[in-house]
Amino acid sequence: MNSSIINIESWFIPIDIIITTFTTIAIGLTILCLCLILFDKTCHTIHMLLVANSCLTAFLFGCAMLSSFIIMLINDLKQIYYPDSYCIFQAYISYATCAAFNYSFVLQALYRFILIMYPRILFWQKRQIQMLCICKSWILGFVCPIMFLFNNGIVYNYDNQVCQLPLRFSFSVIYISFTVYGIPVTLIIFIYFKLLRYVQETSKNVASINVLSRARRELKMIRKIVILISILIGVGFVYAIFIIMSFFNSLPKYHFRIAYVFGSSSFLLVIMTLFQFTDPLKISLRKVINIQSNTIVPT
Repeated sequence: MNSSIINIESWFIPIDIIITTFTTIAIGLTILCLCLILFDKTCHTIHMLLVANSCLTAFLFGCAMLSSFIIMLINDLKQIYYPDSYCIFQAYISYATCAAFNYSFVLQALYRFILIMYPRILFWQKRQIQMLCICKSWILGFVCPIMFLFNNGIVYNYDNQVCQLPLRFSFSVIYISFTVYGIPVTLIIFIYFKLLRYVQETSKNVASINVLSRARRELKMIRKIVILISILIGVGFVYAIFIIMSFFNSLPKYHFRIAYVFGSSSFLLVIMTLFQFTDPLKISLRKVINIQSNTIVPT
């Protein structure tokens, strides 16, 4: 395999370590969440099933990104580049799992929306139906970027030591931006404002206190999802700036490295916020901590 010496900046290694560390911590938190949901029977609800789906997609997305960051770190340490045989497939998995992760929040918001707006649709509250929706969201996530495996759209960027779609004015860049970020974010915001309007109209009319209280509670939960999506937009915002710049001017040489710093930190913040917003997870964790603290080790 051919290799070539590239210019190594002094800040490469520290940045590689930072983004690798952030991503590793995020993966660890997703594993913790999945274990709590799996072993605590109080978490075996439909809502927590959807949360588990978000955690699982986050885990796979984090693993895909972590492998890229580790390769980047190794290449920088050795001061060489080499597009390994899995580079393009690795990029595809990153796009696919990122899409599945974002659409998992759409499922959470949609479940709560229909629960309030159409409470008589009982089949929507069945576990089998939600499992089917989860499977469809995974299929959608993996189908969206599949064409890049065959059209040579993904290339190895030597300066950034990563396989990605080159940022420029192209159908591929616009397509992946909308399918991975634009569509799920728009759907969630649309659901939020529809439910917000419903709560406002319901509060003005003579309605059951229980119905209004429940609607407000679900609205609060969707608002938390909007906050999570807003954090995710922080990732897309940096990419969006570079994409827009690529339409008119040349990009910074190390634009992907810069974007990854924001991306890894935002990803970790999303996982931490997801854990903080999910009360059953916090309660389950407190149970584990209390059991551990009350356990007497025999001497």
